[in-house]
Amino acid sequence: MCVLGSWSALRIAPQAINHDLARGCGPDDEPAEDADAPAESAGAAAGFREVLANPRLLRFAGAVVLFHFANAAMLPLVGQLLALGHPKASALFMSACIIVAQLVMIPVAAWVSKRPTEAGRKPIFLLAFAALPIRGVLYTLSGNAYYLVGVQVLDGLAGGIFGVISVIMIADLTRGSGRFNFVQGAVTTALGIGAALSTAVAGYVVQQFGYRAAFLSLAAVAAVALVFFWLFVPETNPALASDEPAASKSADAAATG
Repeated sequence: MCVLGSWSALRIAPQAINHDLARGCGPDDEPAEDADAPAESAGAAAGFREVLANPRLLRFAGAVVLFHFANAAMLPLVGQLLALGHPKASALFMSACIIVAQLVMIPVAAWVSKRPTEAGRKPIFLLAFAALPIRGVLYTLSGNAYYLVGVQVLDGLAGGIFGVISVIMIADLTRGSGRFNFVQGAVTTALGIGAALSTAVAGYVVQQFGYRAAFLSLAAVAAVALVFFWLFVPETNPALASDEPAASKSADAAATG
């Protein structure tokens, strides 16, 4: 797969890449007339501090970090439950959990990517945030292996949406700054920190209070993430940005005032 991926990347013609557009330097979604022009033609990129001080971007990053804090530990905990209940077939059931999620994730991601560009990003992203607390609660209702594997459908739903919409929203929030790649890397780093903390905290809760308490704790964090995203993260689609919630407008006014 690595060789095929490298071969595919090398097959891309350099002149087919608009570097200004690729790093979000232009204010519009349309590439510059001269696609071969050097990156400097779009103007200087925004400063790192200016980008990181964007309140809309910080709230978005906070919401997705909470999402991954709640999400990262769920599958490892399910794997442990399956190993305890079915020690001889734990690897098989764990593989099934991953495969089921992937089989759902692929068509969901394809569906999301084909939505019209004028449609809002936030409503569809809310589905991913809503699926996570439901998934955490469902894990506490039964220890049946087939049931636990079936709940992974929600993991695929959330993962497919997150993988597409999060990148689009970052592109929206960094449009015109020239710092799309930097912000995407920074957000991914923050997600990794949240995921690492998730497994550490969940492991402690399991040791002290059991698996049920751990799943309910993760579901509670997921519910907080859902409410935070709903109230404080505005719609990023430029065509619909005027419809952002009042709480987001108030926070922006306080940050800029």
